[in-house]
Amino acid sequence: MKSGPRTSQAPQETTPALHLEEEEIDLSDLRWDDALVMVIFWVLAFVVFLQFFTRYVLNDSLGWTEEIARFLLIAVTFTGSVMAVRKNAHIAVEFLYRWVPRPLRRVAQTLIDLVSIAFYSGLAYLSGQLAGRTRQMMVSIDVPKSLVYWFVAACFAAMAAYAIRNAWLHLRSGTSKLIDPEQHADSVRAMD
Repeated sequence: MKSGPRTSQAPQETTPALHLEEEEIDLSDLRWDDALVMVIFWVLAFVVFLQFFTRYVLNDSLGWTEEIARFLLIAVTFTGSVMAVRKNAHIAVEFLYRWVPRPLRRVAQTLIDLVSIAFYSGLAYLSGQLAGRTRQMMVSIDVPKSLVYWFVAACFAAMAAYAIRNAWLHLRSGTSKLIDPEQHADSVRAMD
């Protein structure tokens, strides 16, 4: 039996296997108005794709797609804002709350709730006035522009209603994400 030259095999370094772990998706807080935002978003995506396709592929753009995409973007924005108010998820400067005593945080939360209710209610009223005074038609299709403003007014009214509900919940429970951030840490996603 012949034995060839012996080669010493150095132990190969093994790279650890890449393990990707996905967070569980929690859809328990979805409501019907969230579905409305998704429907409007996908209609907007279709219209924008149609605009791109007809303009750059067919070299013959459809005239109505740009205006309709603009109005659909407005609808997505305000319907998404309704969802953010319902979830109490609009941005807030939480850093300052960490340095303020809890009783002052409660007062600040109440003031924020009252200002939010007044803001949304006022804008619903103003949007309704604007919608009532608008007599123009859309340029590309024969639909009144006031429908867009009525939709915005309805979204502001829904935001005001959810803001009233949130204020009631904050007063009744005596807590919120801003008053007691440590109690609500699980519901707030970390940025890291």
